[in-house]
Amino acid sequence: MRILSLDVGTKNIGMAVCDPLGITAQPLPTIRRRDDLCGDLRQIDDAVRRYQVERIVVGLPKNMNGTEGPSCSMAKEFAAAVEKETGLPIVYWDERLTSKMAESAMIEADLSRKKRKREVDSLAAILILQNYLDFLRSGSNR
Repeated sequence: MRILSLDVGTKNIGMAVCDPLGITAQPLPTIRRRDDLCGDLRQIDDAVRRYQVERIVVGLPKNMNGTEGPSCSMAKEFAAAVEKETGLPIVYWDERLTSKMAESAMIEADLSRKKRKREVDSLAAILILQNYLDFLRSGSNR
């Protein structure tokens, strides 16, 4: 089953998709948001069709204490629009610290600040999806 993940932000939407066996996550191009919800949804729907996606995982940027703030509300509203557009089930996944982990990994890889800024959303989407895939393979019940 192919799964798409979204790291929804106000400026960018990071995307990643898993391989057909659901083992690894690979990056897709980041969507640069331009106050055009229909355009954003169209790009996501294109990825859904191209990769024959059957489920979408949306990162929830919870607060460190586990509560949901305005960013979570924005991600859920966007996810509802994606669900309506694609007809696919949405799974929410706690994404606390994924952007920080992505940034740290890129610093460790000695990427320039400019390149890190371009790639952080995509890498965060990879981390969200890989964590979800690992969870599925572990057979855990959350």
